[in-house]
Amino acid sequence: MKFQLLPIGARFEFEGKVHVKTGPLTAASEESGQRLIPRSAVLKPLDGTVIEVPRPSELKLDETKVTAALDALHAECARLLRVVADDASQAQTALTELDAARLRFLAALV
Repeated sequence: MKFQLLPIGARFEFEGKVHVKTGPLTAASEESGQRLIPRSAVLKPLDGTVIEVPRPSELKLDETKVTAALDALHAECARLLRVVADDASQAQTALTELDAARLRFLAALV
């Protein structure tokens, strides 16, 4: 078990010694006092402590907000394409590609 998964106050064994978690990176033992515990350390929980690995929260998107954000990005990209294009036909080709990319993005959300 990883150190960051233990709650403060949990007892665990590390390097053959019993420790108590005292902070996000620290633990104490009667033998060695306070010490830093590496995040990568693999520990053995004691006292039947079982901690479930936290799952990343699911991202919940609002369709209206995503569409509005995409439309704003699309409008800004179109404006920039008109500014940097050497001629009108080059700008139109780039805008056609941009419109197609927008449609592919929206289709991928379904």
